[in-house]
Amino acid sequence: MDAFTAGLLQRIRATETDLTRARETGDDFLAEVEQGELDDLHRLAAEHGVEVRTAGV
Repeated sequence: MDAFTAGLLQRIRATETDLTRARETGDDFLAEVEQGELDDLHRLAAEHGVEVRTAGV
């Protein structure tokens, strides 16, 4: 796995964690921001052929 792929997958995992935390604490604004970031990261992964297995966030 190259550095780009590893870094992208790490960012996706971190963002999923942050999104879950925002939802659990009821921070709707932060959850919306994190969901947007996650959507962008998934789009970037798809554009570069990176397969992402999500935790179902």
